[in-house]
Amino acid sequence: MSRGAFGAGDLLRLGMFGLRTRPTRVVLSALGIAIGIAAMIAVVGISSSSKAAVDRVLDALGTNVLTTTQAQGFGDVPPLPDSAVPSALRQDVVEDAAGVGSVPDAHVYRNDRVPAAETKGLGVMGVWGEVPAVLGGQLASGRWVDPAPSAPAQVVLGAGAARALGIDEAGPDTAVWIGGQWVQVVGILEPIALAEDLDDQVFVPRGLAESLGFDGHPTAVYTRVDQDRVSAARDLLAAAISPGRPQDVGVTRPSDALAAKSATDDSFTGLLVGIGGVALLVGGIGVANTMVITVLERRAEVGVRRALGARRRNIRDQFLVESLLLSLLGGVAGVAIGVGVTIVFALAQGWPVAIPVWAVAGGLGATVVIGGISGLYPAARAARIPPTSALAAV
Repeated sequence: MSRGAFGAGDLLRLGMFGLRTRPTRVVLSALGIAIGIAAMIAVVGISSSSKAAVDRVLDALGTNVLTTTQAQGFGDVPPLPDSAVPSALRQDVVEDAAGVGSVPDAHVYRNDRVPAAETKGLGVMGVWGEVPAVLGGQLASGRWVDPAPSAPAQVVLGAGAARALGIDEAGPDTAVWIGGQWVQVVGILEPIALAEDLDDQVFVPRGLAESLGFDGHPTAVYTRVDQDRVSAARDLLAAAISPGRPQDVGVTRPSDALAAKSATDDSFTGLLVGIGGVALLVGGIGVANTMVITVLERRAEVGVRRALGARRRNIRDQFLVESLLLSLLGGVAGVAIGVGVTIVFALAQGWPVAIPVWAVAGGLGATVVIGGISGLYPAARAARIPPTSALAAV
């Protein structure tokens, strides 16, 4: 065989022929690589899709909502003043504000025959302003409660409260039992992403709340502020709401909790990618094992080729190409499986599909590296087989 007669095309054809002669073993070995790559692609893709969904929520709701509450600390901290919402609205940096105040001794029931102890954990809150509008919430049915203190008795149910009470639509014939009277349900909220604690609450006008024992102090004030002055608004709101003791007022940004949740998901993603890497390593060991067995089974073939003029380099390259093709086959299958799993899961959750290009490219690159490393020893071993001993096996 001449020096230039054995090229890349010949190597590729030989490698493919070697794989076709052992289909079952090839499939099983490639499956190990495919599982590792699919796990890595799916974990990264699902995490990226989840993060994209959070970013989409933040873009829709905005990151300029601040929540003002009673500060948490040692000793007795006074509640927010009853003028907290009007004080917040007077600030130039505030675009809109609303508030809620807990009515601790009030409970809501589906009808007047439910035992008093079966409260289902639902709370009652008096309201200032359009709470859903400030928090980016939506009504699933009906309208928001009239926040005026003199408004007639009426309620709006949070999403969780509506589920607990078995009510899915607001209307003139829909009512709940509160404080010994029937009160019409005028609206039902969708889940509120920026204030999930409100989902299990029932909202009433302050006049009705006061008749149920409300002390008039808001529990939380929600403000939507100038997007470019969010940091400054934190200090300004505390001083505006409680001029004498701003340290008694805590101001937080709800979107920070969503961002923190996304960061937590990223840490779990790193862990799961590591598990996928271990699976990929196991797949690489399976490829190496297959190639070693292949070399042992094909000693006669190696001897014939050496006798016909093939050099050690040609033998080594042939088995190395087989290893690379075997790993690449598993890698392509793994990428396809991982992408498919990500798409199905993301669509099922209602998330946008986000699969980073680097994850796909990295997965395929990893298969090439694994294939090369796994095939080095078997290829070198095949090249070292003496022609005489190999031919003896014929």
